[in-house]
Amino acid sequence: MRNKNGFTLVEILLVVVIIGILAAMVIPNMAGRSEQARQAAAKADIEANLSTALDLYETDNGKYPTTEQGLKALIAKPTSGPVSDNWNGSYLKKKKVPLDPWGHEYNYVSPGVHNPTEYDLSSYGPDGVESDDDVVNWVKDAKTK
Repeated sequence: MRNKNGFTLVEILLVVVIIGILAAMVIPNMAGRSEQARQAAAKADIEANLSTALDLYETDNGKYPTTEQGLKALIAKPTSGPVSDNWNGSYLKKKKVPLDPWGHEYNYVSPGVHNPTEYDLSSYGPDGVESDDDVVNWVKDAKTK
């Protein structure tokens, strides 16, 4: 008998079919997960990372940065009023204001429209404009959806 070195066409086709079946089962489950991950990352930035930094800023200075000072006040002492002598930053570990997962700047307003005693912090989501897919630090009601 002669020595076989290789795969037959049937064996190769069987492997391709098995890979196709596995891909057909896995790919639909993966679709949409990247968008969910981006939403979760934006929510974590808004509800934990940036909120903690803003709260530390407020603890040191007695007030949140103004809308004009923005989130940049977390990494550099503000030069526009009101300026506090108690600034003890940088309040962000990476010493830069993060962008949202879609590459846009986070929206910061202080005092907030939805949180008048604090601030409004949001991401416009994948489309980059105010819409239903926004990630926000306030509770959306029927009027704000």
